[in-house]
Amino acid sequence: MKQFAVIGLGRFGTSVAVTLTKMGYEVLALDNDEERVNGIIDEVTHAVQIDALDEHALKAVGIRNFDVVVVAIGQEVQASILVTVILKEMGVKKVVAKAQNELHGKVLERVGADKVVFPERDMGVKVAHGLVSKNIMDQISLSPEYSLVEMAAPPQFVNKSLEQSGARQKYGVSILAIRKGKDMIISPGASQVIHEGDVLVVIGKSEKLQMFDTVEI
Repeated sequence: MKQFAVIGLGRFGTSVAVTLTKMGYEVLALDNDEERVNGIIDEVTHAVQIDALDEHALKAVGIRNFDVVVVAIGQEVQASILVTVILKEMGVKKVVAKAQNELHGKVLERVGADKVVFPERDMGVKVAHGLVSKNIMDQISLSPEYSLVEMAAPPQFVNKSLEQSGARQKYGVSILAIRKGKDMIISPGASQVIHEGDVLVVIGKSEKLQMFDTVEI
């Protein structure tokens, strides 16, 4: 199972860290502010007060062993860039960095960030799901329990009808529409066949959608 570290526990970083933890992943939350660390300590796997610009401190918490490190540092643009550089030089596999604007994002990409996210466009919950999702392309939270997602047709459903896929019976989700290229099929019937490259619009409980997304053949 993937392990995540989140550096910077503002609203965005906290949202990513807590959501990943609720999804069952091991999460290390890091911040230089003791109050923020204490505020999240019971909601994640581990929480540590640390200066992320201190390479020795990062090594001490085993940052290189994490599959994904999210740099969610707030308004300190220079610090987020330097931390991204340090992480990549240390050999971190995947660094996801939060950008304040387009220019900041371009710089983060230049210095090695594997993925750049913009809080104005990407809510923490959505980003967290995106980090572990195999097929989900977009997600809208309808309530604390239910979500609507747009996702690539899972390989195990290709060349099967909706009835054969068992989406509702087996996984407890409903396929509201199927996009085939430029065509959109609304309320597809049970006999509608899913093909490779189709995009499904699916609704259901968030936990069921996660299971539906990560299920193997």
